[in-house]
Amino acid sequence: MIDITLENFETDLLAGSAQVPILLDIWAPWCGPCKALGPVLEKLEVDYAGRFQLAKLNADEQQEIAGQLSQMFGVRSIPFCVMFVGGQPVDGFVGALPEAQIREFLDKHVPGEGALESELETAQAEQLAASGDTASALDLLEDALARDPSNDEARYDLIKLLLAEGNAVAAASVFEPMASRATGLLAEPRVTAFGRYIEAAQAAPDLRPAAALNEALAANKRDFQARFDLARQHFAVGQFTLAMDELLEIIMRDKAWSDELARKTYIAILEVMSKPVPKPSAKAAVAADTKGKLEIAGKHEVASADPVIDQYRRKLSMALF
Repeated sequence: MIDITLENFETDLLAGSAQVPILLDIWAPWCGPCKALGPVLEKLEVDYAGRFQLAKLNADEQQEIAGQLSQMFGVRSIPFCVMFVGGQPVDGFVGALPEAQIREFLDKHVPGEGALESELETAQAEQLAASGDTASALDLLEDALARDPSNDEARYDLIKLLLAEGNAVAAASVFEPMASRATGLLAEPRVTAFGRYIEAAQAAPDLRPAAALNEALAANKRDFQARFDLARQHFAVGQFTLAMDELLEIIMRDKAWSDELARKTYIAILEVMSKPVPKPSAKAAVAADTKGKLEIAGKHEVASADPVIDQYRRKLSMALF
């Protein structure tokens, strides 16, 4: 449990909630219901074993923060609890609720035990894969998905490793639970991209050998099917830039070929190469605005871009426009 003041509001509450959900209990020494609620919240913090952190704010001593939060949620009484996630106040409740109701509130915002362990295993697997220990990384990712089937990043990482091992059948099986998210008006770009990645790996063994495809292209540079097949072969084995180079040749000569298949595949490769959007950071989130009020909002930091991805995005833009 931590006490929040204006001095540590940014670092301990906003920035801290980018790492773990934080429940802020706004109370006052004269408030009877606050005294009843406090021990319940402290017990729950122990019961949840690090899945959320409890913070307390004395409304009498920190009137500026308490006032803005109260105005934001339209609340005029205490105890008043606000849940911070990713540097943002996302939900709250008023009054000394029973423990069961507070648990229901927490469970909407706090990761389950399996989800937390799954996230840790995913991070460990990424490190192992980077060091070359693919077998251990595969084991960790499989366990991470067993603990939390909704862990998309574990699923993507596992698909990547399986395809790198040449196991397209297993990769397709891992992809299947999210396959429906790759179609329709609400299709998710990252899911769609990994679907195309798997399709390329499945198709590659039945395509003409690279030597035959290159021979066909030497005879006719506008043999777009041969060039696309060569790109799919490169895509299937993780030679992403070689694949995009071939696709770019098609785009420059005929953007509309085969319902813009070259462009769609190029974009899919960029998506597969890209890292997922990081969680928002709350760094430098407490500042005075022109009216002198607190800015209670996390500011998103933009992760440094991959120069190769940036280069190939520019190439695509130039080819299209």
